[in-house]
Amino acid sequence: MLSPAAEALVRDGWHVVLPSRRYRPIAVPETKQGVAALKALRPRGHRPANGNGGREPGRALWVEAHCDRPRELATKAEAALGAPADLLVAWVHEQYRRSVLGACERLLAPRAPVVEVRSAGGPPAEAEPVLAAHPTQLVMVGSLSEIGDGRPLSHAELTEAVLHAMARAIEGRAASVHQVGQSRPLVR
Repeated sequence: MLSPAAEALVRDGWHVVLPSRRYRPIAVPETKQGVAALKALRPRGHRPANGNGGREPGRALWVEAHCDRPRELATKAEAALGAPADLLVAWVHEQYRRSVLGACERLLAPRAPVVEVRSAGGPPAEAEPVLAAHPTQLVMVGSLSEIGDGRPLSHAELTEAVLHAMARAIEGRAASVHQVGQSRPLVR
């Protein structure tokens, strides 16, 4: 469900680690040989650092991981990262949320922002982030669209909300809660 968010980070030059049960490749932008260099050329003799405006191209690395084994998940993610993470975007089943995020906290750079995506349906959930030492953009996801009469929340609406929260996190904005969609009413 968060593939578009990972793709956006890769396009922007981020190195993304994707711990999940199933492999799903993330599109990596192709660089055409010479085109970027020609566009970046300045005066005669100037040499660009690379074809991405001085940034290294992004990449996505998948590691097989399971939420019911949080320490193993964190260890595999740490090996793939190679350095402290500057951002965490996570949507973890409520049952494993605290244990997975707690195990991954040691992988984060000090004060690295977090985007935590959570379901808002069912009984009222605590709207407090797990990693209090990290500024968190909390995205609460309902099941019904706010713009349609009783229609389910679309993937595009969810993606837009997560991308907005990621932008706020990367910009260093204050921690906040974002609601997307409406919760289904409880039927008794």
